[in-house]
Amino acid sequence: MSTVTGSVQAAIVTVGDELLLGQTVDTNAAWMGRHLASMGIPVTRRWTVGDDADDIRWAVSEAMRGGNLVLVTGGLGPTPDDFTRDVVAELLGRPLAEDPEILEMMRARYRTRGMDDLPAINRRIAEVPWGARKLANPHGAAPGLAMEGDGALVVLFPGVPRELRGIFQGDFTTLVSERFGESLPPVHLHLVHTTGIPESRLSEQVAERLPQGTAPAGLAFLPDVRGVDVRFTFIGLETPEVEGHVRRLEEALESVLTPWRFECASGDLAEAVADALRTRGRVLAVAESCTGGLVAKRLTDFPGASDVLEGGVVAYANEVKSAQLGVDPSVLARYGAVSEEVARRMAVGVAQRLGADAGIGVTGVAGPTGGTAEKPVGTVWYAAAVEGRSVARKERFPGDRKAVRERAAQAALFLLLRLLDGRVAADG
Repeated sequence: MSTVTGSVQAAIVTVGDELLLGQTVDTNAAWMGRHLASMGIPVTRRWTVGDDADDIRWAVSEAMRGGNLVLVTGGLGPTPDDFTRDVVAELLGRPLAEDPEILEMMRARYRTRGMDDLPAINRRIAEVPWGARKLANPHGAAPGLAMEGDGALVVLFPGVPRELRGIFQGDFTTLVSERFGESLPPVHLHLVHTTGIPESRLSEQVAERLPQGTAPAGLAFLPDVRGVDVRFTFIGLETPEVEGHVRRLEEALESVLTPWRFECASGDLAEAVADALRTRGRVLAVAESCTGGLVAKRLTDFPGASDVLEGGVVAYANEVKSAQLGVDPSVLARYGAVSEEVARRMAVGVAQRLGADAGIGVTGVAGPTGGTAEKPVGTVWYAAAVEGRSVARKERFPGDRKAVRERAAQAALFLLLRLLDGRVAADG
């Protein structure tokens, strides 16, 4: 494929009836948009169409008119409604042919699962448009497919998010570098991870510290249920110049960011907590009620968790809190399960019972039922303890049951991190 000069503009087409019907949220387009922007490639237009050949053909044709990089997701599987590959191949005048390499790879996948025969319907995945470049799919069978068409590079991705991201971050990124060469300006991103502070409050405080703005950096706040990432983007600048601007911004925003920030490569607070425990030679145990094991799950998502996590107890019933964590029944009777006293005893008790030197305790009302006037839905007490000394906090988290549980797990992890690094002190 030839190298292109001039600006690069992307267009995205996502395909699937489930996207239009609201059965599946289109996270792919947002994810690709963010990652393309970090590569210096703006997304100028976007379409979502159903599993209809005419609609797919129209959307891809329009996208090719509006961008020289067209990304199409969905419709590469083996089922009868997966015909994105067929439509785009026809549009670009590229006949399909069965690829023996893909076919053998699929047969090998089936053999590892104890199945000798590849279902006939699955052979469709091995059909590749003439002259298309295959992009390896590290998490699935259907490869990405890249083709030239009327001055645009058209790239087809499977719709499964994990598969799309694996292709994007692998062969697709290599292809973009080769195809567009020096047309891509140098892009530097400086990301600050924060949690525990709302986006509106954080953006207001940033604006107060930087009344003249962040130029030459672009500023974006990227919120989700766990926290807010602050992203500074520098386009067209060399590394030494960027480093100088980053130092200036960090100095100006130190008082705003320090109480809420955490450092880790993945952007997941659980990784930062695991790193802090490992660095300090601490081992953690967790006691969870309303979060139902989510804190432990977050920590064990990362390899090497056995270095820092001894174990956990999901203590939903009061009897379990007493029998397994040593919470005195009289404390439960006097203060209730959702209370500071119980959260602290859960954190200290689980560490003692499992032989750890740090503990987390979480108890709350995740909803949608179970709230009272004194303890409405979303009320959560959580505590962190190190060497038997604890600190506890109470929050009323917004959102549905899932959001309350996510926010509670995040808050408990962050409280432990701040206790470990001295930003809060044990008071009980």
